[in-house]
Amino acid sequence: MARPSPYPAELRERAVRMVAEIRPNYPTEWAAMKAVAAKLGIGTAETVRTWAREAQVDAGHRTGVTSEEVAEIKRLKAENAKLRRANEILKTATAFFPGRARPAVEALVAFIDEHRQAFGIEPICKVLTGHGLKISTSTYCAASKRTPSARSVRDAELEEQISRVHADNFSVYGTRKIWGQLHREGIRVARCTVARLMRDLDPHGVRRGRRVRTTTRDDGHDRAGDLLQRDFTASRPNERWIADFTYVSTWSGIAYVAFAVDVFSRATVDWSTATNKRAKLALDALDIALWRRDRARNPAGPGLIHHSGAGSQYTSFAFTAHLLEAGAVGDALDNALVESRIGLCKTELIKPRKPWHGIADVEVSTAEWADWFNTQRLHTAIGTIPPHEHETDYYAQQQPQPAAAGNA
Repeated sequence: MARPSPYPAELRERAVRMVAEIRPNYPTEWAAMKAVAAKLGIGTAETVRTWAREAQVDAGHRTGVTSEEVAEIKRLKAENAKLRRANEILKTATAFFPGRARPAVEALVAFIDEHRQAFGIEPICKVLTGHGLKISTSTYCAASKRTPSARSVRDAELEEQISRVHADNFSVYGTRKIWGQLHREGIRVARCTVARLMRDLDPHGVRRGRRVRTTTRDDGHDRAGDLLQRDFTASRPNERWIADFTYVSTWSGIAYVAFAVDVFSRATVDWSTATNKRAKLALDALDIALWRRDRARNPAGPGLIHHSGAGSQYTSFAFTAHLLEAGAVGDALDNALVESRIGLCKTELIKPRKPWHGIADVEVSTAEWADWFNTQRLHTAIGTIPPHEHETDYYAQQQPQPAAAGNA
């Protein structure tokens, strides 16, 4: 806001009038202005000259912007600045508006605290009130001095925990899984409370996109019969594995990623990457999966069924011979369960982190995601626990129990 003039309007008018009256008595107009400034106690003659020029413009004796026009320009500038500030306030407050219930007073007070230095308390209150979020400056001042309620303190603590769990899990968890993880950590909270706080925090779980078909059936190879009959259940680990592959677009070309999944625990027993989709892509995933199971002292013995897509990679002679060597039997048909796993990988890893530079980036990130999926990610099909924990629980139950000592 412009600083008000230290001279009253009456004095300005008198100075302009006196300059016109005594001008004939002085050789120049400037000399008359200096005399008027001295007589009326005005700081400088330049001030008198400015007033005289403005009066001449207002009277139409000189070209220029009149005082009324100057006042109108100032008014419009002030109004424009006010609208611009209101627009900036609304931009920062967008989380409160899209069809949601009115936020609590505590949320509005926190918003004002965050932005008061930039916009001021009163302008923020006026803008919010004008758009349906009624809060007065007195309400804000009273609320900011009030001792926080037990609920607001608890909400603040839970918001930190929710943000942590969301960030620690690839930022893909929604309300249900965050609620489940908090309970696993001993943090007792209602699911509806988690949902309410997540609406305020605005983290959200990822949603799957459309399915893209990558495996094309090869009618030139013989296929075994469907050994699962779409029964994707198992009574123990290493009873049934399912496999398929997908592709990832990178700056250096297409990368292919193959997965092998244990039906019992939903664990990714292994995966492999390649720049082509030949049989070696599927063989590498199978080889390392068998090695991992042997290393963990839970080998995949005879009786393992390997269920895969109907692509040539899984019906090839080399792949079939490898299964027989491992004591497993395979079939090659459509399999929704592993396609679901591929969909999760695309949704939770591939899409959020693109663009990908090359196969090396895909390989490193897939290793990180697969390890997280097996050891930390909660899976509802196995009781909302991680796959590794599900297998550990199974093997613990198979251990022989010590016999109870008889009475002497």
